[in-house]
Amino acid sequence: MPRRPPFRRRRLGHRFQAMRLKAKMTLDDACAALDKTRSTLHRLEQGETKADIHLVRSMMDLYDQYDPDLVEQTRRANKPGWWVAYGIQDLGYIDVETEASLVRELALVSIPGLLQTEEYMRAFFDVHHRQRSSFQFENQVAVRLIRQLRLTDSEDPLELVALIDEAVLRKEVGGVDVMRRQLRHLLLANMLPTVKLQVLPNHIGAHDGMMGAFTLLRFPETKDPEVLYIEYATGSLHIEDFGEVKEAKLKFEHLASKAMDSEESIALIERVLAEQYSPE
Repeated sequence: MPRRPPFRRRRLGHRFQAMRLKAKMTLDDACAALDKTRSTLHRLEQGETKADIHLVRSMMDLYDQYDPDLVEQTRRANKPGWWVAYGIQDLGYIDVETEASLVRELALVSIPGLLQTEEYMRAFFDVHHRQRSSFQFENQVAVRLIRQLRLTDSEDPLELVALIDEAVLRKEVGGVDVMRRQLRHLLLANMLPTVKLQVLPNHIGAHDGMMGAFTLLRFPETKDPEVLYIEYATGSLHIEDFGEVKEAKLKFEHLASKAMDSEESIALIERVLAEQYSPE
């Protein structure tokens, strides 16, 4: 499958297309006026290629729509993502989460990455079927820890609403000591103003989320479509279709109504700590 264009370039491309349509110009009209091929302009609007600053200024002139922020957005879109410095070329979840303002995650098999302790994530990464060098392994840990910093970032905070199945709390990842510290970390994380934690308790039995975990991402600019992110055995899906995203949001809200509230969830985590992970 072709690689997905970076989020910033896709967002920029959507703006180029919206400007052209507002100017009531077809792709053929625009490419002729800009002295570009049709395929070149199409790839720009899809975010598949980098936009040249001079071309962006020409587009604003042609469409008679001046937006000073568009030039700065073009510069940002042309820069490599911060994670590239850690040897990660993937244009998947990190690329999208970096631009998001709200993450809603249904966690069925593991603690959400944004809430994992370093010990927990090391134990989790260690069982991956793909062999990694120690350099790759350490970089993967470092990147996840950096992602977590946004939960406490005053300038660019990331909100997290996490629905966690009770089975995740009881699944022993890394041993008793690791799990004890992980659950204590959840108790502390839930005190952050950016974090809302709810547990789907075992006693509710079967629930609508058992078909699979998923994540919803919302962005600060309302014109950016929300993204539904789903991982599967050999890859992932990024879904922006309005109908599918809406259905996933309804499912998340339904599950949240079935889950314990934050206070009840904290009480359950404390019980699991006492029952299963208390020091001998």
